[in-house]
Amino acid sequence: MKKKNVNDVGDKAHEVVDGDQTEGGPLKRKAYEKELKKLHVELVKLQEWVRHEGKKICIVFEGRDGAGKGGTIKAITERVSPRIFRVVALPAPTEREKSQLYVQRYIQHFPAAGEITIFDRSYYNRAGVERVMGFCTDEQVKKFLDGVPAVEKTMVDSGIILLKYWLEVSPEEQQRRLEARVDDGRKIWKLSKMDIKSYTRWDDYTEARNAMFQASDTAWAPWYVARSDDKKKARLNIIRHLLSKIPYEEVPREKVKLPKRSVSKSKNGDELNFRFIPEM
Repeated sequence: MKKKNVNDVGDKAHEVVDGDQTEGGPLKRKAYEKELKKLHVELVKLQEWVRHEGKKICIVFEGRDGAGKGGTIKAITERVSPRIFRVVALPAPTEREKSQLYVQRYIQHFPAAGEITIFDRSYYNRAGVERVMGFCTDEQVKKFLDGVPAVEKTMVDSGIILLKYWLEVSPEEQQRRLEARVDDGRKIWKLSKMDIKSYTRWDDYTEARNAMFQASDTAWAPWYVARSDDKKKARLNIIRHLLSKIPYEEVPREKVKLPKRSVSKSKNGDELNFRFIPEM
């Protein structure tokens, strides 16, 4: 197997996955797409290694509304198999789920052998939105924060490679992004009533984030923080980082060669009267 070749940015907990974030202006689209193409090749290599070796990877994305979680996840998954890279974005819990052990509805989505699960928000909802918006009690938050390190230790001990990312957006950039959703018919669905209520509680979310980090930033499951005011840089930085944290190798495979085939013009289906859609 051929060793991977990506830049390791270090193992320090709370490390800012930053690259050249503070240098120069916004990343140009052409440069972004060129670099993303290279990283997509590496993500495919990671996918094939996970499938070949039966590995289990769990990636958690958290951050404020408008921090760029969805765009980052899309950048990661757009060139890989959804059967291997599974994105989990759970809706609000049902009444039955509310009566369960809190992490129960998340556990069923943890990766099996040969899978990569990406959580677009996760069980950390209890330490974030549920806490800030009053959907749970202080006692429930305390029990979650006390217990989550043990849950994650069990995950890691079972062979799951666990990566946790917090996307850090500035209040000014968050405001700009949320305002842009108001009049954009493509994005208006992203601006829920909950987002609007949450918007006024910046300091409450900061306090909740800090408490979450303090309780759950462990040696076996550290948090990594990515500045996300520049979406393109954030996506590239995160993909580089997650590749550097997984010891994948290129799986040998035979060179593909398409076989010869015959195509009969007399059997093109004219007699079926296909209903073709209008063309521009």
